[in-house]
This record gives sequence, C-alpha cells and structure tokens, in this order.
Amino acid sequence: MNINLAVLIDGDNIPSAYVKEMMEEIAKYGNPTIKRIYGDWTKPNLSKWKNILLENAITPVQQYGYTTGKNATDSAMIIDAMDILYSEKVNGFCIVSSDSDFTRLATRLREAGMQVIGIGEKKTPNPFIVACDKFIYIEILKTKSKEKGSEDEKELDKETFDKISAKEIKLIATTITDLSDDEGWAFLGDVGGLLQKKQPNFDPRNYGFQKLTPLIKSTGKFDIEQRESQKGRNKLIFVKNKEKRSPSRHKA
Repeated sequence: MNINLAVLIDGDNIPSAYVKEMMEEIAKYGNPTIKRIYGDWTKPNLSKWKNILLENAITPVQQYGYTTGKNATDSAMIIDAMDILYSEKVNGFCIVSSDSDFTRLATRLREAGMQVIGIGEKKTPNPFIVACDKFIYIEILKTKSKEKGSEDEKELDKETFDKISAKEIKLIATTITDLSDDEGWAFLGDVGGLLQKKQPNFDPRNYGFQKLTPLIKSTGKFDIEQRESQKGRNKLIFVKNKEKRSPSRHKA
C-alpha cells in the first residue's frame, strides 16, 4: 500500500545538502503529497535553500522569530501538523528535525493512528527517536555502495559508521528467539519488522550495510538458511541463533 505522507521539515535544524537523498528515501515509504519546510527565510543562512526547494517542489513557510529565545518554527510545524491530521488527507507524517521538541507531536500523531517517520542527525535526542515508528539518521543517506556484490550484499563505502556492539547483537538474538519456531528458525522479514518496533533507529546502514542479511552474516553469531517460496520466485531467508558449543573435554 502506497500511503500518502505529509513531509514537514525544520529548516533551522537540517542541513540543505541532504535534501535530494532525503526525498528519495521518503519515497520508499509513501507518496509525499504535502511537502513543507519552515524557517525565517529573511535570514541569510537560509538563502541556500532556494534552488533546492524549487528542484524538489517543497513549499517554504515563512515563520518570523517573534520572541528572542523561542523557536517559532517548532510552533508553526506543530500547528500545521494538527491541521493536516484533522483534514484526513494523509496516512502518515515524516518529521524532519533533530529537535526533541517534536517528541510530543510524534506521540500524538501515532495515538491518532498515523505512521510517523523521523529523520534527523545523529545528535537527535533519544526521546524523539523512540516516539517515531521509524527513525533514520540523515548522515547515512549521503553514503555510496561499493560496486562489488549483489544489490542486497553491497557494503556502504564510508569510514564513519557505528561498529555493531554486543548490545545490538543481543537485540537481534532476543528478537529471533521471540519469533522462532520449535527448531529455532525465524523469518528474516518478521525479525526486521520487530527490530524496528523495539528500536526505531535500528538500520543496517548505520553499521555500513545496505540490508539486514549481510549485517547478520558479518557477526558470525547466527545461522542463515534460504528456502523456496511457495507463492513466487523469491527465496525466503530464515535466521537462527547459533547454538553455544560446550568446551570439548580431552581424555587423559
């Protein structure tokens, strides 16, 4: 289902250099029927947005800073979001900001049954991240794939990725256990979906991988099995936690 999305961008908190890649990313999740960016366009530092907005058909919304120390952009975005919600023209929202002030908005939209996707920099506070259904770090959108390997197997060619830690490996392991059958196997698609619910900012691209399969392979902690699909040509991928081997005992 290709849902309609309202894309609301905080122009004060997002670098203009990422807009093209960001809009391409948003298109994966739905049709961005409303695209607005908020800021005080009289400020010289926002002038670089002009051509980018024209190229991506994003409507700039002028918001003057009426009071020193108060963020008028946040208020304007929140008011518009609620107006759009009540118009019933969209099925979801994409809130683009690194500002925790939008935490309550994301929560309220989800309470109303909206899908909420957040996009922001890695400095985004955790309360806003976990208030979204999915959160994407904008830094990973500028990366490029290595040419070798299939599309799903490509690794991202960049040095500044997070190294997958024991915490993330444990999260994957417990998620597989939650979904596994009697033999310990779980369908990878279900694993990915539950990982997203448990940790909205979980994304293989954060660790240098385009997809979940190569990330899981790289840890060496899981068994992977391909099975034939009964409904189509695509093969289904199942994963399983590797059994811990007991230390071998040598006879004297």
